[in-house]
Parts: sequence; C-alpha cells; structure tokens
Amino acid sequence: MSDPSAIEPRLLGSQGKKAAEVAVGESVTLPLIAETARIDKRAVDTGRVRVSTRTEAVDQVLRETLRSDHVGVTRVPINRTLAEGETPPVVREENGVTIIPVLEEILVVEKRLVLKEEVHVRRTTAGEDVEVPVTLRKQHAVVERVDPEGHASEQINPLSAQEQTL
Repeated sequence: MSDPSAIEPRLLGSQGKKAAEVAVGESVTLPLIAETARIDKRAVDTGRVRVSTRTEAVDQVLRETLRSDHVGVTRVPINRTLAEGETPPVVREENGVTIIPVLEEILVVEKRLVLKEEVHVRRTTAGEDVEVPVTLRKQHAVVERVDPEGHASEQINPLSAQEQTL
C-alpha cells in the first residue's frame, strides 16, 4: 500500500486534511453522514387492451299518418250560346268545387260564343295510417384485456351503470 491517504482516517468534507487526534478523557463530536434516496421509474408492459365493435340490427315498425288528395272530375254539359257582348265565364270556385268553363267558337253566319260544358273538380282529403318495418343498427364496443403473452383475459365494460341500462 503505497498510498498513505488510503490508511489515514478522514472526516467527511475534510478532504486533504488529517483527522484530529483525541486524548483520553476528551470528547469529540463527529459529523454524521446523511443519506438521500432517489426514485427511478420505467415503463413496464403488463398487458394491453383490445377494443372491437359489434353491430346489432334491431327491427322496428315506424308508424305515421299519410295524407293524400283525391280529385274527382265531373263533366257538366251546358250547351248555352252566350249573348252578343256577354263576358265569357272564368275559372271560379263554388262550395269547394273548382269550375273550369270550356268554350267553343262555332261558325254561323255570325260568330257566337257557346258555353259547351263546365268541368267541376272536387278535392277530398283522406288520411291513412301506415306501418313500415325498418332495420336500425346499433354498435357496442367490446374491450378485452390482453396480457403480455397475447392472451385475452377478462372483458372490460367501459360504460357506467347508467349507460348500461339505457
């Protein structure tokens, strides 16, 4: 051992200085050594989660009332000659019936306007309840925990209790 500092006692924090010698009956206070702790962390793969979805088809019947209009056409023969200077009739409505006059000019020694017929158009409305079957699709998420070896274990339901009952 050629290094003399390797065998000489030293106080902590007094590098390069020799330790003080203590005589019998004297007291010396020695400084204590303080330890510190350090925490290191690292990521460890303990498993994985696999999420898949499944689609569920639900058949439902939709109900709605459809309205339709029906039109009835009646031809009413008139065959009346209009007087000279009489104003030709126009389209009009009476008691929910639309009346469309049909005029014809005929050639006589003189020209006269003859009311040939009227076309009466009556509109009625009917309601009909219909039911139409439809298919609605709904998806659910399936979550499985996968361990580091790749084996799927338990299924995890991410929905809260309230969402599960809806």
